[in-house]
Amino acid sequence: MSELMKHAAWILLITFVLSVLYELYRATIKAGVSRHDSLRTFVSQGLPLYVAAAIVIAMLFAGFTWAAWVGLVFSVALILVSIFYYNPRIMLERQPDMIDWFEDLVYTGLLFVAAALLLYHVLGKTLAP
Repeated sequence: MSELMKHAAWILLITFVLSVLYELYRATIKAGVSRHDSLRTFVSQGLPLYVAAAIVIAMLFAGFTWAAWVGLVFSVALILVSIFYYNPRIMLERQPDMIDWFEDLVYTGLLFVAAALLLYHVLGKTLAP
């Protein structure tokens, strides 16, 4: 496994741990604020995403050569969903405050970092100290 894939896997792991904790916060403490804030929504919509993320992260850690492509496509797809769907629709319905915006910016930012690392890997580039 390349160092870039390993770093991308760690970044994605941190990203999705942050996301799970945030969504559990919204599903419990902020339950009922919007239709997106309930345990039922967390289980029906959130868990499939987290299972997919866990599979992608595991493939990256396992060092499969094609895993970088899967991780790159996955990361870019989630960046697009975050920018063009989550922010203009779900975020606004949730009546966001500081913690919501913080999580959204960090989550999306970390996805960009992971995507950049994976893009370098698939292009055969390296980062030198």
